[in-house]
Amino acid sequence: MNDKDPQAPAEPGLPPGSGDHPAEYEPVIQPTQRWLPSLVWVIPIIAALVGLSLVVQAVLQRGPTITITFKTAEGIEPGKTKLKYKDVNVGDVKSVSLSHDLSHILVKVELTKEAESFAVQDTRFWVVRPRIALSGVSGLNTLLSGTYLGVDAGKSTDSKSDFVGLESPPAVTGDQQGHQYILHSENLGSLDIGSPVFYRRIQVGQVVSVNLDHDGNGVTVGVFVNAPYDRFVGVNTRFWNASGVDLRIDSAGVKLNTQSLAAVLIGGISFQSPQGQPPGPPAPDNYGFGLAADQSDAMRIPDGKAIPVVFNFNQSLRGLTVGAALDFRGIEIGEVQNIGLDYDKTTHSFKMPITVLMYPNRLGPTFAAHVQNGSRSEDQILVSTLVKNGLRAQLRTGNLLTGQLYIALDYFPKAGPVTIDLTKEPLELPTVPNTLDQLQNQVADIAKKLDAVPFDQIGNNLNTALKSADSLFKQLDTQVAPEAKATLTEAKKTFGAAQQTLGQDSPLQTNVQQALQQLNQTLQTLNSLADYLERHPESLLRGNQGDKK
Repeated sequence: MNDKDPQAPAEPGLPPGSGDHPAEYEPVIQPTQRWLPSLVWVIPIIAALVGLSLVVQAVLQRGPTITITFKTAEGIEPGKTKLKYKDVNVGDVKSVSLSHDLSHILVKVELTKEAESFAVQDTRFWVVRPRIALSGVSGLNTLLSGTYLGVDAGKSTDSKSDFVGLESPPAVTGDQQGHQYILHSENLGSLDIGSPVFYRRIQVGQVVSVNLDHDGNGVTVGVFVNAPYDRFVGVNTRFWNASGVDLRIDSAGVKLNTQSLAAVLIGGISFQSPQGQPPGPPAPDNYGFGLAADQSDAMRIPDGKAIPVVFNFNQSLRGLTVGAALDFRGIEIGEVQNIGLDYDKTTHSFKMPITVLMYPNRLGPTFAAHVQNGSRSEDQILVSTLVKNGLRAQLRTGNLLTGQLYIALDYFPKAGPVTIDLTKEPLELPTVPNTLDQLQNQVADIAKKLDAVPFDQIGNNLNTALKSADSLFKQLDTQVAPEAKATLTEAKKTFGAAQQTLGQDSPLQTNVQQALQQLNQTLQTLNSLADYLERHPESLLRGNQGDKK
């Protein structure tokens, strides 16, 4: 039997039901089952999306990267140190590296998007750390929070990515209101950055910069005066160094003047307009002023142009220093500029020329106008007349304790005539020795005269005179004394007789007493007669009427 059971299993390789007749069977198509994600994958997907958004946000908020140069990296740590502006984080330190020449460090800072305006030309950066100085204590908050970088926003529009950091915080930041001024002085004194600036003993600013002039002949000091006090600074304002203690001893007593304890320790500057004068138009920013040594010099009327004058003194100059005063009857009209020493070939001696700067304006407006407006010949005639009238220079002692000298210009009518060279420049004026030198010369002359006295001969003569006196005394003792003793005995007898004669019981004494009594009675009678005649003057003509009756 070739018939197969339809229920029999199909041969291998054929689909079920194909049997021997494959055409009679159709393929059975079964659809595949659809895959659905598991809920486990939802959380990672959401986290990835959030992370991606954070990355995009960080990229969008990232600002420019700048490089700041410092001398040292003390307290700066990458990833920890922040860049702050008014205690707000505006950047992070990303790396710290050494420069190629190993002289400084390079700090890369990534700014935030809001702080990209800090990457301009005049922005300043510094390290904020605890600092203790005479001007104050700063950065104490970093003891807990740690060191961070400070920034002062610039106002420039020019972009910049490389900066040189400041070694100390700036005294004035860009957002402070006020004006900055430039002061010029011969020396700095005790001033420093941070020293206070006073107006009528109130601190209104501070010193912000100190620099040596390019020629080395002075210093330039930058000061900042806060608003609204900057309105008191005009073109006529005077600045002076108010550092330390100003102690003066004069005829009015002892005067002690100082601005504050801070000015004594770290120095200070004060300013004010001259008494009775307005400050003038407001001084613009970076306006230049002179810095006087003290208030009296600052308030002094401008001296004008100085005239150099030379004096030659034939005496010791010990105690005379550069800067000593040239005095005219108590008024300082100049100061010593140079003290020299020169050899004179003509006299084969040394001269000591002293160059003095004299200010004609201090001698009054009339003399100053004559000097400024007069011709050279008129000036020569004026000087010749002054010298002819006795104008001379003299060294005098200004302080007995220190022996300091000054030059006094005065009239000496008894001074001898001199001839001066009016064509010589600088002009040389005559001098006279001071009183002390004259006294020393007189003492020297007296000493010479005393040295010529023959004291030995005088001593011998005196010795001879003493011997003669001794012989005389011996003669008086042997010859004159006995005779004098006898004379004294006779005189004693005479005094005894006189005493007996003048005694109370002596006849002479009794007679004298009786005579005095009779004289007293006579005076009383005369007194009665005078009283009667005063009452009855007619009795001198008529007589006593009582007797006639």
